[in-house]
Amino acid sequence: MQLTGGESNDWDNMTRLLRDFVGKRRHCPSKGQNDTHHVSYKEFRRRIIQRSSSEGPAESTPLDTGRQCEPSFEFDTVCQRLELDSPPRHHEQAQRVLHGNLQEKALVGGMSHCGAVTPGTFTARGQLATEPPPEQGWVWRAAVQEHENAQQAGSDEKRPFAILDKPSFSQQGKSAIKLAAPSLLNDYYANLLDCSCNGIIALALGSCVYLWNSKTRGLAGYLDLRPRPGQAYHQMQSISCLSWSRDGTALCLGTRRGEIQLWDVEHKQNMRCLPSHLSVVRALAWKQQLLSSGSVLGHIHHLDPRAPTPLVGAAVQKEGICSLQWSPGDDWLASGSTEGHLRIWDSDITRSRQPITTMKQPSAVKAMGWCPWQRKMIATGGGWKDGELRIWDTDSGTCVTSANTNSQICSLRWAEKKKYLVTGHGLPHHQVNCWSWEFPSLTPIYQLAGHSHRVLHLAIHPDSTHIFSAGADQQFHIWDM
Repeated sequence: MQLTGGESNDWDNMTRLLRDFVGKRRHCPSKGQNDTHHVSYKEFRRRIIQRSSSEGPAESTPLDTGRQCEPSFEFDTVCQRLELDSPPRHHEQAQRVLHGNLQEKALVGGMSHCGAVTPGTFTARGQLATEPPPEQGWVWRAAVQEHENAQQAGSDEKRPFAILDKPSFSQQGKSAIKLAAPSLLNDYYANLLDCSCNGIIALALGSCVYLWNSKTRGLAGYLDLRPRPGQAYHQMQSISCLSWSRDGTALCLGTRRGEIQLWDVEHKQNMRCLPSHLSVVRALAWKQQLLSSGSVLGHIHHLDPRAPTPLVGAAVQKEGICSLQWSPGDDWLASGSTEGHLRIWDSDITRSRQPITTMKQPSAVKAMGWCPWQRKMIATGGGWKDGELRIWDTDSGTCVTSANTNSQICSLRWAEKKKYLVTGHGLPHHQVNCWSWEFPSLTPIYQLAGHSHRVLHLAIHPDSTHIFSAGADQQFHIWDM
């Protein structure tokens, strides 16, 4: 549409008047203007929350509407506290934590809202057949490509899983092999190491995930994040947690931007991008084909990757989640919080609105694990203000035994075939401890020293023959048991 000469002059005059008016309002706000804006924002926020809990996501929420259904639980007020051992590395991350809470509530409030999902169909065998991965995302790369990249960089020691030292022996006669783990994030609340039932190690280093075969002692390949053109390195998604499926065929990744990726390792394909949290994904846990995830805002989502609408259940707690694990018989789900609460949830994911048991320790429940042979017992490790190793009876909600380690417990794993409990520690010695537990006594067996900084992550070989540890010194150690 074109304007005539007179209409053009009138339009210019109106634009000038509006600009002058806005300029005066900006420099000379009227009395009470700020108060009016504050009240209107509170009213707007109240309406958004009301609408998201009753009708699903509001128009300002970046989610697909999909089909509507009633929420499966009542919302609790989420009070996210940022007093973490490892604070967000960027100001943008802290803002995402604070402002993502409302949107994450809207996502769970409409249980069938599925957001952005990688298109896919199911084959006759029940596997998800996906289309080619999107332009931005992780891509599979062979181990030879990583070796070539390291040679171009001019330093072989910086190559992930490069041998740093020849096998050495600890005081207990346990041999240790030291490998490189560059770019390993020094974050107490991250969960970046796991070993599959086939002995394949998955270790997240920055925005990449490396797969290392413990049998051949060789790198099998890695998942590399392909950035957008012109994207800065700090804007790339870094991994916050990962977990193998129980059959060792699928690897699940959680990111600091709330995304969950499911990878078919055998076929080296991205199976699905699951819609989940709008805040940092802190923990992942498998229950057969069901995947549970926990966020820094205290939300627990239960996802069925085979379903067109994967979100099938949810729960919420007031504190951020830093650990999540299903019991060996899949009867209970344990969640650990940043405020020291250990909660036990019923296996009925569609109706479990409140935990059946809640226990409390003085520090965050990050190091946590169910006992494989005493199925109602669970172990937790205290942080640097606590340092206590505890074993709890989830039936009675009481601590049956404990041991003071005088150090931060960063990680914890059970070695089922040896019937050992293994813990990774921070200051002052950065050691790995092995414990024997025969109800009710908890006895230290031996101590493994070699890391120069805290042992953030542990994994146990399925045959209980080796302990794998990853530390803040950016080293990966292999210990004989």
